[in-house]
This record gives sequence, C-alpha cells and structure tokens, in this order.
Amino acid sequence: MTGNERSAIETYECDVLVAGSGASGMSAAITARSRGLDVLIVEKESRFGGTTARSGGWLWIPGTSLAKAYGIEETLEQARTYLRHEAGNNFDAARVDAFLSAGPEAVDFFTTKTALRFDMPLVFPDYHAEAPGGAQGGRSMVTRPFDGRELGDQIKTLGMPLPELTVFGMMLGSGREIIHFMRVTKSLTSAVYVAKRLSRHFMDVLRYGRGMTLTNGNALAGRLAKSALDLKIPMWLSAPARELTIENGAVTGAIVTREGRDIRVRARRGVVLACGGFPHDVARRKKMFPHAPTGNEHYSPGPTGNSGDGLRLAESAGGRIEDRLPNAAAWVPVSLTTRKDGSKGVMPHFIDRAKPGVIAVMRDGKRFANEGNSYHDFVQAMVKAAKPGEEIAAFLVCDHKTLRKYGLGCVPPFPMPLGRHLSTGYLMRGDTLEALAAKAGIDAKAFSATVAQFNATAPQGHDAAFGKGSKAYNRYQGDALHGPNPCVAPLENGPFYAIKMVVGDLGTYAGIVTDENARALDGEGRVIPGLYAAGNDMASIMGGNYPGAGITLGPALTFGYIAGRHLADSAAKRNAA
Repeated sequence: MTGNERSAIETYECDVLVAGSGASGMSAAITARSRGLDVLIVEKESRFGGTTARSGGWLWIPGTSLAKAYGIEETLEQARTYLRHEAGNNFDAARVDAFLSAGPEAVDFFTTKTALRFDMPLVFPDYHAEAPGGAQGGRSMVTRPFDGRELGDQIKTLGMPLPELTVFGMMLGSGREIIHFMRVTKSLTSAVYVAKRLSRHFMDVLRYGRGMTLTNGNALAGRLAKSALDLKIPMWLSAPARELTIENGAVTGAIVTREGRDIRVRARRGVVLACGGFPHDVARRKKMFPHAPTGNEHYSPGPTGNSGDGLRLAESAGGRIEDRLPNAAAWVPVSLTTRKDGSKGVMPHFIDRAKPGVIAVMRDGKRFANEGNSYHDFVQAMVKAAKPGEEIAAFLVCDHKTLRKYGLGCVPPFPMPLGRHLSTGYLMRGDTLEALAAKAGIDAKAFSATVAQFNATAPQGHDAAFGKGSKAYNRYQGDALHGPNPCVAPLENGPFYAIKMVVGDLGTYAGIVTDENARALDGEGRVIPGLYAAGNDMASIMGGNYPGAGITLGPALTFGYIAGRHLADSAAKRNAA
C-alpha cells in the first residue's frame, strides 16, 4: 500500500493494538487497559477465543498463591531447575526468570481484579516429575467453570469447543466431572450427577442454542472476554491485521481490514502480536516439521485461522523467527474422524493411552514407547520408530472389555453405541488379533507376539518392555481404581479394536524471538520499538520440550500480562518525561 493510499483511508487511534483474542491477546489487552491505556483488540476469525476456546484450559505457573493456599511451598529456584533441565541447551534464563517472577503476580491480578478464577488439584504431577526440580503438584491449575449467560450477546461469538472433546456438544470439566461420566453405569452418585448435567445442558441448548456451563478452555476464553467487556475494550471480529505500519524504524500500528474496507489503526504505544502461531501454515510446516516433508503430513485441531499471520507481520518489521528448537511445536497424537455432518475432525489423544488394557504399536506390530507418557514424548517416540519412507502412524489397540469401560479416542464408553465409528472406518475391529491386524495393515505375526509378551506380566501390573505406569504422570492418567498398576491390564478376549493415530500439535513453539518484556527482537538481537509478541506467536520458553499441563497457556497469560504492563509502564515514563 502506497503512502497516498494510506493517507486516504479511515483512521482509528488507540494506545495499544492487540492482534488476536486468545489468552495471550486478552491478557495483554486487559492488563494495559486496567493501567489506563486505550486498547483495541482485532480478531481475524468471526469468533473470539482462538485456540484457547478449544483447549483444556490448564495453565502451568509455579509459585502461585493458589498453591500456597494448599500448603504447597516451593522456591522459584526449584521451578527454574526443572525448566533448565527441560529446555537443555535452549534454556533462556532472562525470559524464564521473567515468567517465574511475573506468573504468580499475573494470577493474583487476574483472580482479584477480573472475572478469571482457577481451581488447582492437590496432585497433578509435572510430566517429568522425577526429573531435577520436578513436582508432584502445585503448578498446573484449571479454569473454573463459567456461566456463559454473563457474556450477554457476546456468547454468540465465543469460539466453540472442539467437537471431538464434547459429549452431545457439551465440553466436560477436567477432573471430577470426567470421572463421573466414566462411572455413570457403576455409581448411583455419578449417574445422578450426569443426569443433572445433561438435563441442564439440553435445556440451555433449547433456550440459547448452545450449552451455557462453560468449562476448560471455553471457560478461560469466556472469563477473559467478560473481563474485557467490563473494561469496555472494543473487539473487532472478522478483522485481520494485514500489514504493520512503520515510521522511523518503530511499529506505529497496522492496516486492519474490517467490513470490506481497510482501516489504519494508529497505536501510540505499540502493537501486540497474539495470532496463535502457525499450525495451519503449510509452507512453514514444510520448513520446520521434519515429519511433514510437503507440509501436509500433519494435522492440527487448532483453528484454521492460525496460519502464521503474526510471524509474517513480525518478519516484515525485521523480526526474527526462532528456528533452532529441537521441536517446533507441542506434539500430540491425533486420529482423523468423520463427524455426523460428514465433515472431518481431528481427535487429540490425551488420556486414553494411559488406561489399563491399552497399548500402541507401529505397522510392524511392535510397541515403541510407554503409552502413558505425555503426548509430546509419545509422538517423538512414534516419529523415531517409523521406518524411513513409511507413513508416520501408530495404532492404539485394546480389547472389547477395555473399550466399553474407558472408550478410545472419539469412541465413547458403554452405554454409548459404537456403530457409526465402525461404519466410517475410524474404529477397526477383528474377532482375533490376526483379523484386526489384517484390517489395520499391521504385521500379524509380530503383533500377536507383542500382545503375548505384554500379557505375560500384565496381570501382575508389570510392563517389562517400557514400564507403563512407572511414572507419576502415567499413574495420574490411568485408572486409580484398577490394581496393582493403574495403567496395565492384559488384552484378553476378542473382539479387539484399533484406532490409527498420526502426528498433530497443540500449538507451535517456533515463534518470534522476544526479550524478557515480550518485545520483539530483530536479527541482531535489538528491540523493535513498538512491537510485542505473546502466546504461540512468541518463541516458547520451554526449549522445545513439554514439562507439564498448561505450559502454553501459563506463559501465554503471563507474557500477555508482561507485555501489557511494560506498555503501560513505558507510557507512564514518557508522560513523566
């Protein structure tokens, strides 16, 4: 766009422009506005919330007042030791220290000054709790359920939860609620709870067109939106930031397309990029995901609008993208399903892999990993086990009893029916192990031997090959009522079932290089005046690893807070000068 064209278009002025309406963008906007700045949020999609609205709503932040209220005391050095171990050679001391220092402060601000509320389980272990600095609990918290009616008409534009993670369109709250649904046929208390929950949901759907008890990531996005509404922060939907405006080397705003016309947004203090990373940018996936040589061998459950806009905008201003991390994204095994309306869905496999009676094999019929390990670790093992030139895919396998007790992937437990998943081919079934192997394209002889080897010690709760159930995180995701190992049981009587899994992500790690104040840096490590980045647009502080539940949303909320605080403090200093 030429200078004459820019001068001819409509202009909107504010102190801070935030591109993106997920947790990091909302955090930055709310923080800056609460400190007196005039803020505008622009969102590319027709709904707000981004990946946050589809997420589990967990945040990993050590040393919070929530943990201390439970008597969980730890020094920041303990958490620092853990992150140093996890990040290895990619440990960024300045940004990690900023996160550990500001994280508890951010939680206190949001829980006392806004509509945001969290619940923290007493025991939710880090994914590598046995590592130096690891903890058995006190770092991961989940967003408290929220009544969507508090959003008024704005509820109509809140991003919907991922359909594959819902029951009748209802997203289940983490922890106790999921347990009630798992035990609905075994416990009168659970049956009553589920009946009440479903009745309330169906009444809401009839009255409002959707459920109003928001949980997990939907609750996080909803609570942040309520906080933004309370502060009267304007939010433009279907309004992508197309181009940054730069004057004398400083970012001064952006050209935003809204309702078919371009608007020049002048941001007196700065622009925050929080566009959700690049999980749907095929070109950048091809460049950074070794398992996706064409960029198409990868499947993300994130919103399709997360296509790298923030990274491209930063690059146009001289920003540098981190490309040295050992993992460019937070990996998760996913299965591809066909929804009732015929559209395709992507189902992330979080907890089913850890359940007793479930194992995973490659096409060669052999196990390759501890199935109860974190999704990020599991995918790395899956990629390593794949034969050169072979599709990177694994099969999650169980028997009939296990399937009906726990479910598998999109397949719900008893008493829900299986027929649709069998007819679409999502769920494969064989009366014998050999029949299942033939249907799935697995080496039948090796597969039968693998199951026999596993079954030999499974009744005693022992997994000689990979130690499933030997780690705190394994056991947390298993079945606490099953013994002697909550993660191990034999695959005994047919029919047997399998679901094919491929590589997906929960968000990208490779992002804009920033300093400890969330300011974007150029190729020489210099601050780009007026440009900030947060969330999945910012290069992850985790060094390419995945230490615990909520390691994307915890830093997202924190660095959004840091960006908003720095913008406000910088404005105050300028005014004083």
